[in-house]
Amino acid sequence: MNQITKTAVISVVGRPNVGKSTLTNKLVGQKVAIVSSKPQTTRTRITGILNRDGTQYVFLDTPGLHRPRSRLGDYMCKVVTDTVSEVDAAVLVVEPIANIGPAEESLIAQLKQHRMPAILAINKIDTLKKEELLAVIAVYAQAHDFEAVVPISARTGEGLDELLTEIGRYAIEGPQLFPEDMVSDQPERQLAAEIVREKMLRLLDREVPHGVAVGVERWNEREDGLIEINAVIYCEKASHKGIIIGKQGAMLKEIGRQARVDIERMLDAKVFLELWVKVKEGWRNNQYQMRNFGYEEL
Repeated sequence: MNQITKTAVISVVGRPNVGKSTLTNKLVGQKVAIVSSKPQTTRTRITGILNRDGTQYVFLDTPGLHRPRSRLGDYMCKVVTDTVSEVDAAVLVVEPIANIGPAEESLIAQLKQHRMPAILAINKIDTLKKEELLAVIAVYAQAHDFEAVVPISARTGEGLDELLTEIGRYAIEGPQLFPEDMVSDQPERQLAAEIVREKMLRLLDREVPHGVAVGVERWNEREDGLIEINAVIYCEKASHKGIIIGKQGAMLKEIGRQARVDIERMLDAKVFLELWVKVKEGWRNNQYQMRNFGYEEL
């Protein structure tokens, strides 16, 4: 690996469910942010790190900008707005639709306010025709003078080399910010908890996952290499607890099975994962409990 002589800190922003976390994972080369088809999957700012050709790229994957309905929602929106103002450049990820929505308008206004260099990444180009793409580019060109427009597919990786080339223009001379073997600044315990939450987002009804948090209460690395993890799933309603556990514990068992596979891949070790479910009413509007789950005040 070439010695790191430059760094680029890049904010990845956009509305919910547009592919920001998929893009971050693809750029980094492994999962550092959880992904699901449900909006507001990412709750806090997640750092993904890539070292390439003498440059350390630090990607800040942010929650989708949405209208907050709780203290947690307020926190998530503040993460986005604060992140836009403190980086070298921003990548605005949008759907391939020739119309600019309220979330995109708000983010473009913030980019202008902070005079932030911004690259437009039009995602999911594997789903549309060339003439449709040209219409999307034309609409956004009228809204803002982007430094570059790069059509991409975060799912397939198409266009990502071109995106990195554009991002590299904002790298500045200086020492690396993170060790070379680091792909995220999230502790392994937090990544494991997020993986459990990802599986709930994928397996459960729409109303349940947004009212859950996951806390790792025990992490024991045995001499034989097995990692024992005890995690508690907190939900807001007793009725949700029954849904998470499922008939004869079947749903909780499936959540644990899928999570364990991903955690083992992440840690490159055998894992014994044990899950419990507890009710903690109204935690999303409780500042102390939010902090307890890792959503710190900014």
